[in-house]
Parts: sequence; structure tokens; C-alpha cells
Amino acid sequence: MKALVYHGSKDVRVETVKDPVLREPDDILLRVTATAICGSDLHLYRGKVPGMKSGDILGHEFMGEVVEAGSGVNSVRPGDRVVVPFVIACGSCFFCDKQLFAACETSNTGRGAILNKKSLRPGAALFGYTHLYGGVPGGQAEYVRVPRANVGPLRIPDALSDEQVLFLSDILPTGYQAVLNAEVGPGSTLAIFGAGPVGLMAAACARMLGVEDIVMIDHHDYRLDFAQRTYGAAPINFDKVDAAEVIVEATHGRGVDAVIDAVGFEAKGSALETLLTKLKIEASSGKALRQCIAAVRRGGVISVPGVYAGFMHGFLFGDVFEKGLTIKGGQTHAQRFMPELLEHIGNGKLQPEAIITHRMPLAQAARGYEVFNGQEEDCRKVVLTP
Repeated sequence: MKALVYHGSKDVRVETVKDPVLREPDDILLRVTATAICGSDLHLYRGKVPGMKSGDILGHEFMGEVVEAGSGVNSVRPGDRVVVPFVIACGSCFFCDKQLFAACETSNTGRGAILNKKSLRPGAALFGYTHLYGGVPGGQAEYVRVPRANVGPLRIPDALSDEQVLFLSDILPTGYQAVLNAEVGPGSTLAIFGAGPVGLMAAACARMLGVEDIVMIDHHDYRLDFAQRTYGAAPINFDKVDAAEVIVEATHGRGVDAVIDAVGFEAKGSALETLLTKLKIEASSGKALRQCIAAVRRGGVISVPGVYAGFMHGFLFGDVFEKGLTIKGGQTHAQRFMPELLEHIGNGKLQPEAIITHRMPLAQAARGYEVFNGQEEDCRKVVLTP
């Protein structure tokens, strides 16, 4: 089969690789009909996440048709159209019983990314996302083996197109969980840092949940214009102003009720942070998180769906303490939210496909990464079809 294969920083290629096969009774084989490039994939593409090996198959946002099912699979059958969550979970461990699927204790054979790990078990395995998370081949391919298939793959009605439901695999539940973690609703004020796919999905979900005052912060005007047109978000370009200062002044010197950091560890930071990351002294830029801390009111919430890893310069935890803030973050418990989000798509309350700008065959996946990584051609989201 054909698949997108990692060979090093900014070196990905569509190559012929071995077809996947069933290994466990609860595996399924999926013929991929649509897959997407995620912002998290760009961290891998840039060589910023350890644990990648030459030959690894990328991709964790995908869907398709079940072509074969193991003897222990009872939730789907051959011929079903399904969306697959990026998190691989067993459904019956301590954390899965609490619907904390991203913390599954049994699916990940890797060590996880925690530095001060002690004897802590790793969190869940992820598709196509380094050997820290199990080294499971991803879905930017013609076919993919889906383990733990009784917990995750969601059947899709024929009335809904692939593009309408594809983002149930990651960015839509990620944006939704970010809004729920922010504890906002009607009457709340919310600032979203980062107008990439997750930030835009957060804006869509916040609007659906009745949040009226949404501020979107980014430095790409085309992204900000889209957020304003589509979700009614007030735009702020952080290259032109101090975004947190503008937010505080606009909220009578208090700050917003909650902020969402949809940027993560590769935030555009200071010259010092750039130097520190190049020297491998620290792993994450704290610029976006510092802006979030400054922009939120006392007693407010910082919700962090953006990926962070390792050490960070200038975290300003004293400000967190002094303002009495709550911080919530982590990988998304996608299985928990997929059914209700599918219902919202079906009744027209969510149109996640609106963010798609680029559609390419899988054969052009390397070019898709270049376009998305460089924010070329006003790219918001790339969907690939094998």
C-alpha cells in the first residue's frame, strides 16, 4: 500500500510499505477514505518531538470503511463507515472507567513524555505519534490497522459526508473539551490564543454553547478574518499589539473569564526563548501561556489543548497563584465526546468542514505538509484522500 513515511525533519515521503494485518482479536483493518494533516503533525514534521524513527507512518486524523474485523470485535463489522479517534484506549482500565480515555493505562508500550516520570504508567497510545506513544502506524495511508476497535471507532450514517465528520477524529473533540474545561457558557467572555484548526473548532463549539463574547488572537490576518466572519470572534493580531493588554483594557481592567491556549510549545516567543530551544536547554516557548495568564481575570480558567513538553522559561507561576487561576490541559478524551458531537453535526449545529481550504490526493501529502507548515495559500486545513 501507499503511505506517508517520516524520514527526518521536513522529510516526509509517500512510499510503498507493507500492508497492515490483524494482530489481535479486537483489531480491525480500515480502508482509509479521508485523512487530514493536524497541527500536531507539524511538530513531528519539524523534528521537534523525540521518539520518531525513519519509516514511521504519520497521521492520526482519519476515517474509512472497515474491510476486516478480528474475532473479538463486536462494535463494528466489515462495510461500516467509521471515524477513528486518535487516542487508543482499552475501555476497561482504571482511567477508562472514569472516561479519561487519553490516560488509558494499557494501550501504550512506550514510555510517555513525562520527564519526572518515577514509576508512573504512560498514558494512552496515539496513532502515528512517535514511539513515546507506542509507535502505532498512522492513518495517512491507504489502509491502517486499528487496535482496541471495540472502544473508539464510531459508525457514521450515510447521510453525512466524510468531510463533515472527519474532524471527530481529533480537532473537533479537542476544541470541545477545551471549551468545557474553560467552564464558559452564556454570558461568559472567552479569549482563544491561536486561530489554527483547534482554535477554530474551539470557537465553533463555544458559539454553539452560547458564549457571546469571543476574542481570537493570532498573527495571520487570513485566519483572523475567517474567525471573525464565521464565528463572530473579535480579532487581535499579536504582532501589532500586546494582546493581553488590549483584552484587559477592554474588560474594565479585569480580564476575560477564561482563555484557551490552542498554540502550544512552538509559540512565537522571544529571542531568548528561541536561543534556549535551539540549545536544547528548554523544550517549550512560554510566550502564549504568559499571555493567557495575563489576559484572564482573577479566579478565571486557563484551558490548554495546545501541546507542551519538557522545560519552559518564564512560566510565571507566581502570577497564577496571585490571581487564583485554574489550569486544565492534556490530551483529549475523544471517545467521550464523539457521539454527542456527531449528533450536533447531524442537526446542523456544527459545520467543522468549513475550515477546510486544501484537498489533495495522498500522493501529494508531502506538498500538503509544506503548504500547511508555511501557511501558504491561506491554508487553514488540508484533507488528503487515498
